[in-house]
Amino acid sequence: MGATSGTRTQRGAKRRWTELGLLYLGMGVSGGEEGARNGPSLMPGGSYEAYKYIEDILLKVAAQVPDSGPCVTYIGKGGSGNFVKMVHNGIEYGDMQLIAEAYDVLKSVGKLTNDELQHVFSEWNKGELLSFLIEITADIFGVKDDKGDGHLVDKVLDKTGMKGTGKWTVQQAAELSVAAPTIAASLDSRFLSGLKEERVEAAKVFQSGGFSDVFESKPVDKAKLIDDVRQALYASKICSYAQGMNLIRTKSTEKGWDLKLGELSRIWKGGCIIRAIFLDRIKKAYDRNPELSNLLVDPEFAKEILDRQSAWRRVVCLAINHGISTPGMSTSLAYFDTYRRERVPANLVQAQRDYFGAHTYERVDMPGSFHTEWFKIAKQSKI
Repeated sequence: MGATSGTRTQRGAKRRWTELGLLYLGMGVSGGEEGARNGPSLMPGGSYEAYKYIEDILLKVAAQVPDSGPCVTYIGKGGSGNFVKMVHNGIEYGDMQLIAEAYDVLKSVGKLTNDELQHVFSEWNKGELLSFLIEITADIFGVKDDKGDGHLVDKVLDKTGMKGTGKWTVQQAAELSVAAPTIAASLDSRFLSGLKEERVEAAKVFQSGGFSDVFESKPVDKAKLIDDVRQALYASKICSYAQGMNLIRTKSTEKGWDLKLGELSRIWKGGCIIRAIFLDRIKKAYDRNPELSNLLVDPEFAKEILDRQSAWRRVVCLAINHGISTPGMSTSLAYFDTYRRERVPANLVQAQRDYFGAHTYERVDMPGSFHTEWFKIAKQSKI
């Protein structure tokens, strides 16, 4: 059961069961088929007493990671286990979207074949991007079509399904006023992918108007492009995870759950869909500073983003110039560029709000709340 609608059901069930003297434990589970066979990542939340009754079982059932232990821990009170699982899925949406964009740029701009893509992703899976999703992506590019010629991935309809957890994550982010643009972009991309028939007709309209998917450009240095896309993918991934962890932290504060973000990173290192070597770096970041406001300002992650930002910008600009949509990478870059700026143009937006709705504003040079008769002053200045 995923979180927002699930937690409402939990509250009612918990009250009924508590009256009967029963202990309630809700648990998020991630791992798919492989997790079912070899051990999933388990996220139990609710009654700590109930958790202790079955802890020995969960420790054995969960995925086991060398040097990190079983991928299970007591998450916290109430519906925290299911909430954490929901956000895990939101992060998963973002991860998959970013990987798909990396594939699109390499295929559409770099003209890489499926065999070359398989090699690239296999190599990426030996370094900083080592993860379950990169691993299976490499595998996908190597599968031939058993019902025809060529590779199976090219025969798969470009229409993505969903079960709701990504949508719930974005809804919760909005309710908590937490920016999660990468996750939201991945959700929007799934919505747009569902408009297959409309997209087919739209392509005809723009092609008849002279627009082509094939842009005239200089030959691309494949090796350089591959390295740039790798760096852009990694930098975007940092932003996506930062958004997910901020959402969990904010909900934890609201509910008084006292969730340990470093420990969540640890139990995601095995069994679950987003398991990756990258998570060990996140755990160390929160070990260094449990009160870390954002992964972007952790010294190590900040340096990694700075080292990769030039490649990141090149990839986004290249995609735009070739008419290729990279909403995940683009919005991750926008998130970084907004977060790192001391002053953003929100002052103008607030002035507009005060102009048409008398919503008031604060000043940078003195305390208090202010309202200005913008219309009257503007008219007087024109006389």
